[in-house]
Amino acid sequence: MSQDEGTGRTLQADSDSTNKLEIVKEPPPPYETEAAAEDVPSLGQNPVRAARPPLDYSSPLAFLSSVGRRFASIWTKRFALSLLAGQIVSLCITCTNVTTTELVGRNWALPTTQTFFLYFALFVIYTPYTIYKYGFMGWLKMVFRDGWKYFILAACDVEGNFLVVKAYQYTTLLSCMLLDAWAIPVCLFFSWVYMRPKYHWTQLLGMFICIAGLGLLVASDEITDKDWPALSRAKGDVFMLVGASLYGFTNATEEFFVRKSPLYEVVGQLGMWGVIINGIQAAGLEHQGMKTATWSGENIGLLVAYTSAMFILYTVAPILYRMASSAYYNLSLLSSDFYGLLFGLFLYHYTVYWLYFVAFAIVIGGLVIYFWHATPEEQGKIDVRAPEYVQPREGGNRVVGQV
Repeated sequence: MSQDEGTGRTLQADSDSTNKLEIVKEPPPPYETEAAAEDVPSLGQNPVRAARPPLDYSSPLAFLSSVGRRFASIWTKRFALSLLAGQIVSLCITCTNVTTTELVGRNWALPTTQTFFLYFALFVIYTPYTIYKYGFMGWLKMVFRDGWKYFILAACDVEGNFLVVKAYQYTTLLSCMLLDAWAIPVCLFFSWVYMRPKYHWTQLLGMFICIAGLGLLVASDEITDKDWPALSRAKGDVFMLVGASLYGFTNATEEFFVRKSPLYEVVGQLGMWGVIINGIQAAGLEHQGMKTATWSGENIGLLVAYTSAMFILYTVAPILYRMASSAYYNLSLLSSDFYGLLFGLFLYHYTVYWLYFVAFAIVIGGLVIYFWHATPEEQGKIDVRAPEYVQPREGGNRVVGQV
């Protein structure tokens, strides 16, 4: 062996030793810091995992300190926006329930016709923007190639809305509130089928805590005598179970779509197919009711309020699916009965019962515990792209940002 070869091998060995020493001296941190957790990419990009600080069981003081750090790590900007968005959609649900109750009391009970205006609003606002982004021929290609999956989504959404409204006419309020929660496990199942998220036991604990809060809300309604007699309990319960199952399916399916496609495409297609399906169903089932219903200025105003609340819900919900998940969306809706109490205080002179406030606090606590270990970024991959066969206006198929 020549001297140059020996020197070369010595230098290479020294270099390898140095690299090994550098690796040993700078081990990877056990978790992302809170600052790193805050610095997440935009919703249109793949987020970096922001793990929680570990709990320290070495002593009671160390444990309490680590719990404080864990709790502080939850409150990232993304989580705070998810919690806020969840309460916005919950408030919107309450607004739709109040306006529907008022419409029924004013001789206007057309549930399918009522939601027609929602789908029409989604169609006329989001579809033109999709055409602007894709071009008319690109939009037509998208409709012909991918329209079938949006047709299924819209059909399930339309029928879910119809069956749930019908269920309230046949069964009791207690049954409706309890059976409506069936949408949560259905949503969890289909989310797992589509995206294979790894549910931590603390997420299941948070879900059970939220449902316990729902139980207290139901108990409060029973104690304050807000229930009504059932016309056909079995029929109404079946309607609610099927409607809740369709809700869970559509929520998880829409989350799967919006994690891969632009919001304007998904919501615009939901509106377009919803108008067609809903319009045909309304014409077939409610054409006689349209003639006898009272089309007064007050009722039209209530329809505008209902449509506005639903439009906000259908716009915010897919954003919440990206920021957190569709399961988190369903859990957030469990607080809607509390907001119903606030409306009832002014409109129907409800009496305030202390369990309502306890139940609301428990639901919010469950929403926090849901992300005690897992993070919103871990709930599913976000890779928003326009269809490969479409050339978007900006060029390139990847869509950056929140749309």
